[in-house]
Amino acid sequence: MPILCLANSKIKNTVTVQSQLFKKHLLAFIKAPVTELSFLKSIYVTFLIIGLVFTGEPGSMVVTWTTFSKTESKVEYGILGGQFFEMTTKGNTTLFVDSGEEKRKLYIHRVILTGLKPAVNYVYHCGSDEGWSDVFYFTALNDSTSFSPRFALYGDLGNENPQSLARLQKDTQLGMYDVILHIGDFAYDMHEDNARIGDEFMRQIQSIAAYVPYMTCPGNHEATYNFSNYRNRFSMPGQTESLWYSWNLGSAHIISLSTEVYFYLEFGLELLFKQYEWLKKDLEEANKPENRAVRPWIITMGHRPMYCSDDDQDDCTKFDSYVRLGRKDTKPPAPGLEDLFYRYGVDLELWAHEHTYERLWPVYADKVYNGSKEQPYVNPKAPVHIVTGSAGCREKTDSFNPNPKEWSAFRSTDYGYTRMKVFNTTHIYLEQISDDQYGKVIDSIWVVKEKHGFSAWF
Repeated sequence: MPILCLANSKIKNTVTVQSQLFKKHLLAFIKAPVTELSFLKSIYVTFLIIGLVFTGEPGSMVVTWTTFSKTESKVEYGILGGQFFEMTTKGNTTLFVDSGEEKRKLYIHRVILTGLKPAVNYVYHCGSDEGWSDVFYFTALNDSTSFSPRFALYGDLGNENPQSLARLQKDTQLGMYDVILHIGDFAYDMHEDNARIGDEFMRQIQSIAAYVPYMTCPGNHEATYNFSNYRNRFSMPGQTESLWYSWNLGSAHIISLSTEVYFYLEFGLELLFKQYEWLKKDLEEANKPENRAVRPWIITMGHRPMYCSDDDQDDCTKFDSYVRLGRKDTKPPAPGLEDLFYRYGVDLELWAHEHTYERLWPVYADKVYNGSKEQPYVNPKAPVHIVTGSAGCREKTDSFNPNPKEWSAFRSTDYGYTRMKVFNTTHIYLEQISDDQYGKVIDSIWVVKEKHGFSAWF
């Protein structure tokens, strides 16, 4: 899973770590002032640490960071409480030239760490002998199928008006999450000011992403220059430049996809069909009896929803949504995702894009299929949809249609984000946090399924 963070170009005499556990060990280690090191040029370091599930090899992570000059790529790390930086791993560097007027050059560093012990805490820094980042820590992901991972999820978080950011930072530093899911739309926008807005956004989320895996999918605000800032800055698993991929954690198989292939046809209609075929194969594999038995939950995340009741004429407000039903104006016609997800028994679909929060009743083909009147989310007869795009950005929040369809169960225009915990093979808990109401839980549900897969709908 990914973890993002940014550090200044100098190591300071005091390393501040919010967690009391980590502070105790760090203070024991740092007994004398650290010699100040400086880069030849100002360097900002962005860590995108990817969990073991991404490579398929237990105990591996990828550390990614960005510099403004070409330097060596090294990560020094060690087990917390042991000898700091006793291990060193080298990686590679690729040049990213932004397509803005200035053609700014950014060097993207990637280092793969292997042999990590699941659920063990590590301290690390990255850089080279020309200068090192500050010290950070992470927990290697637990690879057990009985692990109960905790997530924060949201979309549409910008540099300006990042309303939920402070609360998310504090939550993360309190150790409340194992993973962050950012469901599209970053910075607003990463390419602006010759990609300096992207640099600033990465610095902004440092105190979340340096410590917790930060998983992403692309949104419409990443589209400029064919999503080049997104494709280069993030390093998700797979070989698709972070556009679509899947991974396993606990009892869940999680799929990240690009809804934008339905809208930016100028970048290639073939991407839409390529993703669809990949999704079909991935879902077929996840539904093999031996796989679904150990990871019965299938969860998807994509930016633009299939359904929403916002008052803005977006794709999800229309019955013939491109994402849901596909496009008939292409040759050949492009298939939508609703039937595919229904056929392979996707349990939970996470979306953003609308700057609101909306929980839907179990829905398929524009109709509600609750488990029962008294317990709609116990053995539901269709996928459950959550729209969570109100983290905060310069476009503020959206408004709702005063007359929603019957599938709309709960709506809020408060700034906020969603928490999710996959407890076991039968129970998932979700709750919505309102930042406007000082962290109050304004909505919560348990999704309970004794049976998974297509047959569970009947």
